[in-house]
Amino acid sequence: LEAWDGPALLVYSDGKSIGASLDRNGLRPARYSITNDGTVYMMSETGVIPDMDESTIVEKGRLGPGQMINVDLVSGEFKDNVRIKSEIASRHPYGEWIDSQRKNVGREDFADDRMYDDATATFAQSTFGWGLQDIGMQIADMAGAGKETTYSMGDDAPISVLSERPHVLYNYFKQRFAQVTNPPIDPLREGVVMSLAMTLGKKESIYKVSEKGARLIQLDSPVLNSVEMEKIRGYANPEDGGFAQSTLSTRYSLQDGPAGIRAALDDLCDKAVRDVSSGVEVLVLSDLASDQATLDATTYIPPLLAVGAVHHRLIEEGLRMDVGLVSETGSAWSTHHFACLVGYGANAVHPYLALETVKQWHGQSRTQKMMDAGKIAKTTLNEAQSNYRKAVEAGLLKILSKIGISLLSSYSGAQIFEAIGLGEEVISTSFKGTTSRVGGMNLEELAVETAMMRPEVADAKLKLVNYGYYKPLPAQGEYHVNSADLAALLHTAIGLDKKVSAKTNRDELPNDGVKPKSVADYEIFKKSLETAPLANIRDLLDFESDRESIPIEEVEPASEIMKRFCTGAMSLGALSREAHETLAIAVNRVGGKSNSGEGGEDTIRGKPLEDVDDRGRSPTFPHLAGLKNGDSANSYIHQVASGRFGVTPEFLVTAKQTEIKMAQGAKPGEGGQLPGPKVSDYIAGLRASKPGVTLISPPPHHDIYSIEDLAQLIHDLHAINENAGVSVKLVSSIGIGTVACGVAKANADVIQISGGDGGTGASPLSSIKNAGCPWELGLSEAHSALVANGLRDRVTLRVDGGIRTGRDIAISAMMGAEEYGFGTIAMIAEGCVMARVCHLNTCPVGVTSQKEELRKKFPGTPEHVVNFFEFVAEEVRELMAHMGYSKFEDIIGRADLLKESDSQLARVAKSKGVELAPFFSGIPDSKEDRAWTRATPEEGGGVKGEVVHANGFSSDLDREISNFDAFKQVIADNAGEATGDFDIKNTDRSTCAMLAGDIARAHGNSGFNGKIDVNLHGSAGQSFGAFLLPGLNVRLSGEANDYVGKGMHGGELVVVPDAEAGFVAADSSIVGNACLYGATGGDFHANGRAGERFAVRNSGTYAVVEGTGDHCCEYMTGGVVVVLGSVGRNVGAGMTGGIG
Repeated sequence: LEAWDGPALLVYSDGKSIGASLDRNGLRPARYSITNDGTVYMMSETGVIPDMDESTIVEKGRLGPGQMINVDLVSGEFKDNVRIKSEIASRHPYGEWIDSQRKNVGREDFADDRMYDDATATFAQSTFGWGLQDIGMQIADMAGAGKETTYSMGDDAPISVLSERPHVLYNYFKQRFAQVTNPPIDPLREGVVMSLAMTLGKKESIYKVSEKGARLIQLDSPVLNSVEMEKIRGYANPEDGGFAQSTLSTRYSLQDGPAGIRAALDDLCDKAVRDVSSGVEVLVLSDLASDQATLDATTYIPPLLAVGAVHHRLIEEGLRMDVGLVSETGSAWSTHHFACLVGYGANAVHPYLALETVKQWHGQSRTQKMMDAGKIAKTTLNEAQSNYRKAVEAGLLKILSKIGISLLSSYSGAQIFEAIGLGEEVISTSFKGTTSRVGGMNLEELAVETAMMRPEVADAKLKLVNYGYYKPLPAQGEYHVNSADLAALLHTAIGLDKKVSAKTNRDELPNDGVKPKSVADYEIFKKSLETAPLANIRDLLDFESDRESIPIEEVEPASEIMKRFCTGAMSLGALSREAHETLAIAVNRVGGKSNSGEGGEDTIRGKPLEDVDDRGRSPTFPHLAGLKNGDSANSYIHQVASGRFGVTPEFLVTAKQTEIKMAQGAKPGEGGQLPGPKVSDYIAGLRASKPGVTLISPPPHHDIYSIEDLAQLIHDLHAINENAGVSVKLVSSIGIGTVACGVAKANADVIQISGGDGGTGASPLSSIKNAGCPWELGLSEAHSALVANGLRDRVTLRVDGGIRTGRDIAISAMMGAEEYGFGTIAMIAEGCVMARVCHLNTCPVGVTSQKEELRKKFPGTPEHVVNFFEFVAEEVRELMAHMGYSKFEDIIGRADLLKESDSQLARVAKSKGVELAPFFSGIPDSKEDRAWTRATPEEGGGVKGEVVHANGFSSDLDREISNFDAFKQVIADNAGEATGDFDIKNTDRSTCAMLAGDIARAHGNSGFNGKIDVNLHGSAGQSFGAFLLPGLNVRLSGEANDYVGKGMHGGELVVVPDAEAGFVAADSSIVGNACLYGATGGDFHANGRAGERFAVRNSGTYAVVEGTGDHCCEYMTGGVVVVLGSVGRNVGAGMTGGIG
C-alpha cells in the first residue's frame, strides 16, 4: 500500500478509542485543547466552542505534519504522537527484519567503458528518436551542470499528433498537476518530506505482518546504471536473496513490418505472465541491442507502450504485486520520459543509451575545450554521469511534486497524465484509465512513426537530425508558430520600425517614429498563419453559421470588442520597465484590462499622466515614447501570486481587479522564476528582495491548500478592496471543470483558463513542453461544467495561451470565453523579435532585459500595440458579419457554430484517426438558453458587467470596525489617535482588512500619520490582522487561527492568551499556520507558539514568537524573526535575506 498525501485531517474511532491524524505535510489545521477534568476537544480550527472557560484549559496544542493523538475510551488515557508510534514500532522486530531480509543496492560508481563506438551510438540514438538538440541542450546541461535546461517563450510547436515530424510516444502525454483542490509541493525548499526510493520484488499483504514483508530490493533512486543493474542481477543467487529474475526483449524483426507491433506486444505480455506466474520477482523489459547487426535487423516496441501493456496485463492476471518492473531502454533521456515510465508502472529505469551519450558528449573535443576555457564546469566522466542522474532525479521530484505527491512510490503506476492524439486501441492496450479527448494514433501508426526516426545506414558520416523541437530552425525542422518572420510581418503591419528605439531622436521622425498601419500587410500576416502547418486543435475547426451574412456596418464597433481584451500576466522583471508600462498604457487606452503579473508595480504608475508634451514625452516616464495626457500605466489587474512579490495594501487597493495565480500555462504546478541577473536594484526594490539573487516562487500558495482556503483568500481580497473583482487563474487540464465549479462557489468573479502553450520568461524546458493542455480542452470543459451546475452566470470566463488573431478570439468565444488574453503576440506588437533569450537577460530589443544598454533599444510605443488590437477586433467584426451576427455577446458559448474541418483534417499526415468527437461531446447547447450571459434585453448585450463578489462579502465585525466613527475621523484628518474595543469569534475572518484598505486608499502604504488601536477579545477567524499598515495597531486577547498578519506592511500586531487562561502560554499554541505570509513590514508579538511555516515569505516584519512548527522563516527575504522556544525542522529553507 503506497503512502497517501494530504491535505487531510482524519478523525477515527473503533468504539474503544478515538483519535486523529494529520497528513505528512501538515496541510490542514488541527488544534486541540485539554481541560482540567480530562476532556479533550479536537477541531480543525480553534474557537469552535465559543463558551469554553479558558481557566479550565490546561493544555492547548496542535497536530504537526504526520502526527497523531489518541484517547483510550476505556481507560480515559490520552496518548500523544510519540507514544502512539513507539508502541506500534515495538510490536515486532521491524529493524531486525529489514537488516536480515532487505537488499540495499545503494549508489555505485558509473562504468567508464563505452558500450558502442561513435557511429553505432549515433545510429542507436537516431533509431530511438534522439535529436541534435536533445544532446546540445538537455544532455549538455544535465551532465555539465546537474540540472535541467532552462528556456523561455513557451511551447509554440504543434501538438505531437499534428506535427509533420516524428515524435517519441512520451510527447503525446501531458503531466497533470495540482490546482486549488490540493497544493503542489516544493521539491527545492521542502525536499525533506520527499523521496525517490523504490523497491523491487514481491510485495506481501499489509494485513499479514511478518518477516517476509521486508524481503525486497531497496533502491535509493529509480535511475540505475549498469553497475547497479549487475548488482541487482546478482541477487538472483539463492545465497544472496534468491530473487528470481527474467529479462524480456522488446525488440522484434523489421521484416514483420508496422503490423508486427501488435503480435510483439501480445507475445511480450504472455511471456511476462508466464515468468511471474513461475516465481520471477524482478522483470526487466529491455530494448538493448548489443551489436550493430541486431540494430540493423530489428526494431523495438516503444518502452512506454511496453511497460504500460505489461503493467496492465499483470494487473488483470492478479500478478502485479508479485514482481518489480525495470525498463532497460535507449529511449529515455528527458525527465518527462522517466516520469512517464514510472507513472505507467516501471519501478526503475536503466537508461543505458543516455549514459552512453553522456560518455560520448564528455569525450568530445568541443566539450573538453569548453571545460578548459571555463565555459562549463570541469568534470570527470564519473561526475558527468552522476550529474546527469542528479538532474533526472531533481526533475522527477519536481514532476511528482506538481500533483502534490511526496514519494515516487506513490506516483508509480498512478497514471497521472492526460493523452492528446492517441486512439482507443493504444489507450486500451497500455494506458487504461487515461483520458484522451482528441483521438488519433493507433498501434500500427506508432510503429510507422518509430520507423521514421530510423536512419538508413550506420557509418562514420551519420549525424543526428536536428528536429528543431526546442529552438526553431529557420529553414528546416519543426514548425514554430512564433517566429522571427512572423514578428517581422506583424511589425510591418502595425507600423513598427525596428530601426527606431528609445534612444532614437524621435523628434526628427514623422508621427514620433510610428509608421502608418497597413491593412494589406495585416492580411499577409493573417494569411501566413492560416496557411501554416497545423499546430493546435483549433486549426482543425471551421465555422458553420445558422444565419445569412450581414453588412459589416451592422456589427458592433471594434471599440466595444476591444474592451474584452487583456494582456497576459507578464511580470515587471520578466519584462523590462519599458515593455511592461507600454503594454499597460496600450490596453488601458482601448478600454481593456492590463495585468501586472507577479512582480508588483511602482506606485508612480497609480495616477494618469498629466505632464505629456507635444512630442509624446513625459517627465514621469522619460524612457517611454508616444504618450498622451490621460494615459495610465496602472495595470487594471493586480496579480497575487505565491511569492507575494510586491503585494502591499496600496498595491491591492489601487487594483480594479485582483488575480490569484494558481498556475501558469508554461509550468503549472511550479512557482514563477526570475533569474538572478534580471533582479536589478529597481526590480529587487519592488519585490522586497536582494539584487542579483534568483527568485523562484513557491509552487503552492501557502494559504491555499484546498478550495476552502481559496475562498478565504478571495474573502481577504474582497475585504481590503470591495470595489475590485477577484479572478482566479487556472491552467487547462482534465478535471478543470470540477475545479472551476469550486472556484465559482468560492466567490471568484472571473475564472481564467490558460493553455499549456503559454509563454514564459524562464522555465525548465521539460515543463514548457510537457505540462498543461491546450486551452480548447480546458475552456470547453470549464464552460460545460459551469453551465451544467447552474454556476455559469456567477463568473466571467477568460482565456489565454497562444491567442494571436481574430479567428482565435471567435473560436474561444464560441467555446464559452468572454475575455481574451494576449501574451507573446502583444510582446511582438511592441517590438519582440522572438530571439528566445528572455531567460538570459540578453533580449536584443530590450523587451525582456533589465540591462540598461539593451533597454535603450526598445522600439515600441503604445500606438503599435493599439494598432494590433484594432486589427484583431476588425478581423472579429469581419467574421461576425460573414456569420450574420451583429452582437458579439450572441456568439459566446455557441459551440454549435463550430464544426470539424474536413479540409484541415485531410492535412494531418501522421494519423487518419484524428477526430474531435470526444472533444465536442458534453458541450451544452447554448443557442436557446442564454440566461447565463447575465445580459438583459435592456442592456442590449455587450460586455458582461464587472460583478464583484457574486455571493456577497460578509464580515459584520470587520465592517463594524471600519465604520467606527473615531477611526474614520482619524483617517480623514490623517492625524490624532483613536481606540476601539471589540469582541471577536472564529467566524469573523479577515478582521481589520477593511480598515487597512480604508487607510491605504486614503494615504497609501506609508502616508498615514494618525494612530489607531484596535483591541479585541476572543478567538479570531482566519487571516486575522491581514494587510495592516503603519499607524494601525491591533491587540488580541485570546487566540487566532491560520494566516495571522498575512501581507501586513506596518503597525503592530499582538496576540496574548486570555488573562484567565489556565495553561502555560509558552508551551501552548496561540496562532495557526502560515502566519505573516508575504508580510513586508510592522511588528508581530505572540505570547505562545505558532504552527507550520511561520513568517513564510516574510520580507520586512520583525516578529517574536515562543515556538514554531516546521519550515519556519521559509523563503524569507527580509525582516527579523526571534523564536524563544523550540522550532520544527527545515528552518530557513529558501531564505535569502533577513535574520531568523
